[in-house]
Amino acid sequence: MQVNHEGIPMPVLIDIDSYDHHLFSRARNGSGAASPRNREECLDIGLINNMSDSALMSTERQLFDLLGAAAGGLFVRLHFYTMETTPRSDWGRDYVRRYYRGTDDLLNTSLDGVIVTGAEPRAASLTEEPYWTTFVRIIDWARENTVSSVYSCLAVHGAVLHMDGVARHKLPAKCIGVFAQTKTRDHPLMRDVPATFRTPHARWNEVQERALESCGYSVLTRSVAAGVDCFVKQQKKSLFVHFQGHPEYETNTLLGEYRRDMGRFLRAESEVCPTIPTGYFNTEAEELLTAFRRKALTDRSPELFADFPADQAAKDLRNAWHPAARRLYRNWLLYMASQRAGRSKPPAFNGRYQTRPGRAVA
Repeated sequence: MQVNHEGIPMPVLIDIDSYDHHLFSRARNGSGAASPRNREECLDIGLINNMSDSALMSTERQLFDLLGAAAGGLFVRLHFYTMETTPRSDWGRDYVRRYYRGTDDLLNTSLDGVIVTGAEPRAASLTEEPYWTTFVRIIDWARENTVSSVYSCLAVHGAVLHMDGVARHKLPAKCIGVFAQTKTRDHPLMRDVPATFRTPHARWNEVQERALESCGYSVLTRSVAAGVDCFVKQQKKSLFVHFQGHPEYETNTLLGEYRRDMGRFLRAESEVCPTIPTGYFNTEAEELLTAFRRKALTDRSPELFADFPADQAAKDLRNAWHPAARRLYRNWLLYMASQRAGRSKPPAFNGRYQTRPGRAVA
């Protein structure tokens, strides 16, 4: 657990009304964690989790841990929000009902920042996605009611389309892997970030640098192989921060996504045999997965999925992107704290939820 100069734990707090949420089990001793003396000492961050049911909990964990690793001497309070128009199973609807606030609650408050996740594309056009109208309302709200807003993957493509008419482009194949990024300019978010670093990507579409720059976006990092990653633009009161990649991903996340896509192919739910993630596996794992992919193409059947070499492929995986991700999110938190320093803190609560302490990950 991370501590300040006085040895006091500096946790991420989670603002939900049930102690049975899985993140509380990650705390070593929640009742002993430090709490801020008043609400003004916290940065209040909303997680608008638009991920599929199977990724709801892992996304919470990834961002909780990353914020904890980045917080240092800052208190961060994390609030969960859902878009009710996102299609979900019975389990998913029950889960978000228990632990998440709805869109109306979000639109009637102010927060220091929000993190808006992406989702798997369901429609050919973003404006035809089932949650599009709700998503647009959230973007318009964020311009006026946050200091900064982070968008990832598909949420990036939706945000720039709505704000500036920048259209995404379909890629010839899924961009999946861990790609070298180059820092392109100085910016508060780039402070102490290495000149080159690595970031996971997993997407079917992209927005292109020329179109972004023509609309006033500042590109902060790019990859020769994966294109633009991080770019920013001030949108009214909020600095919008966009990641086409996934700095929050855990070590095995890309492996799980590749395995899922392979299962869909073998079950004939998709006609595309997935590409092995680039720059992620060692030589031995690549050879195993290449052999399995070759067999999948010649002997496609649902039964083959049981032979997917997940354990062997995971054996030597290494999270090479976490140090840079932690620095990026540290800079984001510091940016919001510095911007807020001379202002009066807007109210961030409607009084319905209690505050619980969570674990800060060093």
